[in-house]
Amino acid sequence: MECVVQGIIETQHVEALEILLQGICGVPRERLRLHEICLKSGPNLGAVASEVRIMCDLEQTEPSWTVKHIGGAMRGSGAEQLSVLVRTMVESKVSKNVLRLFYALGYKLDHELLRVGFSFRFHRGTHITVTVSSVNKMLKLHSTDEAVPVTPGIQLVEVTAPATSENYSEVAGAVSTFCEYLAPLLHLSKPGISTGVVPTAAAAAASLLSDGAGTTM
Repeated sequence: MECVVQGIIETQHVEALEILLQGICGVPRERLRLHEICLKSGPNLGAVASEVRIMCDLEQTEPSWTVKHIGGAMRGSGAEQLSVLVRTMVESKVSKNVLRLFYALGYKLDHELLRVGFSFRFHRGTHITVTVSSVNKMLKLHSTDEAVPVTPGIQLVEVTAPATSENYSEVAGAVSTFCEYLAPLLHLSKPGISTGVVPTAAAAAASLLSDGAGTTM
């Protein structure tokens, strides 16, 4: 399982967000260049469609591959009261032959994306990962060098944290608390619930850039 929230920020304010995150997290950022291939199961694999994401980390000297399956979100009154989305998720490292394997199983290409940006991985009550990236689409199959932004001038911010059925409430609380630190620059909410850019972002970004550095919290 994992807890997740998402938000958007204008590209012009990303430098300020990086300064803020550096101060809060206290760890170096990691460069992000991720080729994401989304596959969906064909009709021969059951009545309920299955979706998997195959991701290739292009920042590595030798590109590494990961397969990820995102299941359904937790439902019920308890889930509705949480400010983060709790969903099932299975992730595993795989070899470069993984795409061929899933095609052989009957999966079909749905879409592919290139995510370019940076991430922070740290521990604050729980293990939290923050990714800030430009989401790009491919004009030709697998042509990452010719990718163009899906939403020019806007970048996606995602905060995730691993959880279990026993501790998801505590993890959700830790993620929510962390998100409050970012409130001047962006609003993070459950995926699919967009609140747009934050009106105070420009003023907050200017203040952070004038200070030149974040404060470790």
